[in-house]
Amino acid sequence: MFARRFHSFLQQDYAIGVLLFIASALAMLAANTFFAEYYDLLLSTPIRFTVGPLDIHKPLLLWINDGLMAVFFLLIGLEVKQEVLAGELSTPAQVMLPGIGAIGGMLVPALFYVAFNYSDPTAIKGWAIPAATDIAFAVGILALLGKRAPASLMTFLLALAIIDDLGAIIIIAIFYTEDLSLMSMGIASVLLAILAFFNYRGITRIGPYMVVGTLLWICVLKSGVHATLAGVLLAFTIPLKAVDRRGRSPLKALQHNLHSSVHYVILPIFAFANAGLELNAEQIRSLFTPIPLGIVTGLFLGKQIGVFSFCWLAVKSGLAKLPTGANWIQMYGLSILCGIGFTMSLFISSLAFEDVNTSYLISDRIGVLTGSILSAIFGFATLYWAGRKQA
Repeated sequence: MFARRFHSFLQQDYAIGVLLFIASALAMLAANTFFAEYYDLLLSTPIRFTVGPLDIHKPLLLWINDGLMAVFFLLIGLEVKQEVLAGELSTPAQVMLPGIGAIGGMLVPALFYVAFNYSDPTAIKGWAIPAATDIAFAVGILALLGKRAPASLMTFLLALAIIDDLGAIIIIAIFYTEDLSLMSMGIASVLLAILAFFNYRGITRIGPYMVVGTLLWICVLKSGVHATLAGVLLAFTIPLKAVDRRGRSPLKALQHNLHSSVHYVILPIFAFANAGLELNAEQIRSLFTPIPLGIVTGLFLGKQIGVFSFCWLAVKSGLAKLPTGANWIQMYGLSILCGIGFTMSLFISSLAFEDVNTSYLISDRIGVLTGSILSAIFGFATLYWAGRKQA
């Protein structure tokens, strides 16, 4: 009985958001009770992988952020490729409004953050933290509205979030790259060429791509470029239009196989590992310091201003049209909802302040959590009210 109900729950669009919320709540509980010592000990557990001269030695937290999240970015890359070649982003008319909205949703929040932190050369590294949108949480909140929100809003949100994720990938590649190893980059380039050759030759078995893709991840990890980008590069080489012996597209088959493990396992693990924040009077006071203020205002104010104003200008200038059946109040509510940064914002903050004082990591977490919660509450309330009024 319970198993059947749980399986039914997982089929709902909002299930992913609920699981992320539960994982985050458990992380907060662990960080603020007598489990805190064991929570920190778990995440700092060293794990070493050695084969001959190859030596990868990282704590569990970095294996999650560098390894498991590479699989998450593999899924994002597959979604981006499918939407660009044969989906919601395949024509200029389809990509125009979410594309313009995504640009505003990345630019304006970053300006909010910079306005608070321009004088601190370390804090300014986090400028991209509020530029991200958590697609799983945002889609989960929107799904809770049911028929109160037109289906076109979900399509618009998915397209905007995918473009937003693509922007985050480019930002990570350009701005959060350490000292480069030319040898590792050279080997990675050869491996990428091999993957492209597989695609060119019409190889439809996933196995060869995964083997070479794993080697690519190791080389990218050692190169200084963030390892998660290997997932995106691998995704772009997986064939979409070719079919295997079962008549399936390799890209669609892999996307289907990864969906459950990424959304129901990897993302909750990431949330549990990164959302643990000890709450005390000092942490509450730190909310009013430049880094958290920049993140909170960027996510809650910058996102809604950026997405909504850029979309309004695009529609009024004739470049794009409103989603079918949607009104401006619903577009505004959706713009607020885009301020749920959570997973991607926490991930970018872990890159921005990876090698600096831990106080930066603590203050940015409270900023991400506060800005995301405010955006979720006010975005849902606005869309719910707009749905009732429209009905």
